[in-house]
Amino acid sequence: MNDPIADMIIRIKNASDSKKESVILPYSKLKLAILDVLLKEGFIKSFGKKGKKIVKYIDVGLLYPNGEAKIHGVARVSKTSKRIYMQAKDIRPVKNGYGVLVLSTPQGIMTDKNARTEKVGGEALFKMW
Repeated sequence: MNDPIADMIIRIKNASDSKKESVILPYSKLKLAILDVLLKEGFIKSFGKKGKKIVKYIDVGLLYPNGEAKIHGVARVSKTSKRIYMQAKDIRPVKNGYGVLVLSTPQGIMTDKNARTEKVGGEALFKMW
C-alpha cells in the first residue's frame, strides 16, 4: 500500500456503498485527524482507536440519514506522485458547497471553509461529497 489516505477514503466509500455499519482501518495519527474533521462535517457517525501496542486500528461508524449513504463520492487530489498545494485565495467550494475539500495546513488538518476563513493554504488531500 503506497497511499494510506487514498486507501482510507476508498474503504470508507466502499463500506458506505455496501451499507456496512462500520469499517476498520489501520491506525495512524494523520488518519485520526482526518476522521475528526469528517466527524465534525457530518460525514461519519463515530470513530475510535482500538487495540494495544503494536496492533492498533481505527473503527469508523458510518452515517445513513434516511436510509441513504451520506458519502456519495470521493476524489484524491494530491497524490504521492504529484503534490497539489493551494493558497487560501485559490480554494473553491466543492460541488457548490455540498462537498468538502480536506487540506493539510500549518495549523493542522482542516476543511476548505475553515482554511478560507483563517486565510491559510496547504496541501489539498481529497474531496468528499
